[in-house]
Amino acid sequence: DWVESEITVTNQSEEKILKAAELIAKRNNLHMFTGNKKALFKIAPQLFNVIDEAYRHLYGTVPLSDAQVKGYIDSYFGFADVDYIPIVLDANEKVIAFGITFPSFSKALQKNKGNLFPFGFIPILRALKKNDRADLYLIGIRDVYLGKGVNAMVMAQIYRTFMKNGIKYVETNPNLELNNNIRVMWKYFDARQHKRRRVFVKHLS
Repeated sequence: DWVESEITVTNQSEEKILKAAELIAKRNNLHMFTGNKKALFKIAPQLFNVIDEAYRHLYGTVPLSDAQVKGYIDSYFGFADVDYIPIVLDANEKVIAFGITFPSFSKALQKNKGNLFPFGFIPILRALKKNDRADLYLIGIRDVYLGKGVNAMVMAQIYRTFMKNGIKYVETNPNLELNNNIRVMWKYFDARQHKRRRVFVKHLS
């Protein structure tokens, strides 16, 4: 099973999240990436190295090829807002954790009926600038930092970005039900599970 959650962003958890992030950063000699879009492109391949490491044990996942990594970077990072991509670095500027979020495109895609042209791209651009909803796509943490609270650093930047941009509601991607490393992230927010997907296997003989 895969489950999805809808999160309501409030200021009730602000102090708790920010204090936890500050403590974890100091304890592990970590810091957040603060570079611009050009700097993001330089370290983007490292994010996919973390994905391969963090997701390798999950059902249905396979390593990404170099061509796939390049394709994802070229397709999505060009219009990404660096504030929506929190990246945790160690003392040697190596990526050890990250998150990828975007303002929600659901309503924009409904308006343009899935067509970007001739004018369907306009709702998409508007959704990037003004939106009260966001989607959480990916979160990854290197094995060596699991259980050390590094997720609090990722969530702290996500929280600040959502509050600054007026994001009130957030939807997670489908999370494998047994993937507790990801599902525990939502404890910082007012979250409710609102969707479930199930795959059935039929053996043919």
